[in-house]
Amino acid sequence: MAQARSKNARTSINKQKFFCSCGGEIQVKQLSQSGKKKIIAECGNCKRVERRPSDFN
Repeated sequence: MAQARSKNARTSINKQKFFCSCGGEIQVKQLSQSGKKKIIAECGNCKRVERRPSDFN
């Protein structure tokens, strides 16, 4: 018998990859500063840091 799943259940997780103009892959990181989460995006090749991955374009 099949399992009952909600209509919003994820069946697969798609991970989107972002690339910098220098050709390096962008990693999204979470930092904790003064008790708050701060999410940054950093290029692995040129070490450029932005607020979100779409800012690299």
